[in-house]
Amino acid sequence: MSEADGLRQRRPLRPQVVTDDGQAPEAKDGSFKEPPFLLGVLNPNTKLQQAKRLYENQLIGPESIAHIGDAMFTGTADGRVVKLENGEVETIARFGAGPCKTRDDEPACGRPLGVRAGPNGTLFVADAYKGLFEVNPWKREVKMLLSSETPIEGKKISFVNDLTITRDGRKIYFTDSSSKWQRRDYLLLIMEGTDDGRLLEYDTVTKEVKVLMDQLRFPNGVQLSPAEDFVLVAETTMARIRRFYVSGLMKGGADMFVENLPGFPDNIRPSSSGGYWVGMATIRSNPGCSMLDFLSERPWIKKIIFKLFSQETVMKFVPRYSLILELSNSGAFQRSLHDPNGLVASYVSEAHEHDGHLYLGSFRSPFLCRLSLESV
Repeated sequence: MSEADGLRQRRPLRPQVVTDDGQAPEAKDGSFKEPPFLLGVLNPNTKLQQAKRLYENQLIGPESIAHIGDAMFTGTADGRVVKLENGEVETIARFGAGPCKTRDDEPACGRPLGVRAGPNGTLFVADAYKGLFEVNPWKREVKMLLSSETPIEGKKISFVNDLTITRDGRKIYFTDSSSKWQRRDYLLLIMEGTDDGRLLEYDTVTKEVKVLMDQLRFPNGVQLSPAEDFVLVAETTMARIRRFYVSGLMKGGADMFVENLPGFPDNIRPSSSGGYWVGMATIRSNPGCSMLDFLSERPWIKKIIFKLFSQETVMKFVPRYSLILELSNSGAFQRSLHDPNGLVASYVSEAHEHDGHLYLGSFRSPFLCRLSLESV
């Protein structure tokens, strides 16, 4: 029996979505509230500029970071999963093949995004094009858990993004950012504001997969709570984080964890304070003008932009303002770390805390960064 034949699927739970006042959340049409002012906890600073660049020009696009002991692991833009230790970059896995030089090579080459350390000394990796994998970095063994070729609820998985794992390694919660757009077209997904993303659950024992939430707008980073009773999922193009309950009295329900963020959230990772770190590669300026906020109510302008300009050209117009936001366990803003011009930490995708430091991933920079939390 093939993996696809053995995969048991169930109808997605349609979560009851409520806000604090019991009403359905706003902005289902893709519009935004006015961005928060950068005051108080959000007051601009240059704390991220104290970070040190690591492995500069030895890798590109270290999107997500995980540690097993002192060894650090990440996925790169050329389709590799690498080990970073003692100044050396060592390839431990590839999920695709062929030349891996341009964005158009990605579907064949693969693009590892979310990376997590499992309970048994292995890595769990989400590849944008290939699916979910478990990697033994010591034996260089690769096990496919779920292929992107397997349709889920009649929809293909086009853009596997991030994942989070239960402590026992049995359940994997992951995002499929779109059933229409692939990762190489992520700017088109952002500009179109498509609501075809999903949060899914994969059981490593039964091989069962189910849809927990759908109709999400660019679901991106995911993170289990410390008690493993809910999963947070970032909706990047809506500048908010949703919460889906996976156990307890609220199981199967969902609500808004935090909305109207000062930037567009990427990966979510736990902080030692019991809260969460959220990486943002650009902000929603107020006062000022955020391009996505402006275009959200002017879809006709979006169409003109992408008829006239390539994705790479459009990227040049996106301000390189890096922001790391620490949220409390209830979603309150606790502190913010900024690099207003992306001078040191640019295109930040993730803040991974380990041994008193923040390791900053990036979806396109040729380095990662390390920041001492004592210094900030």
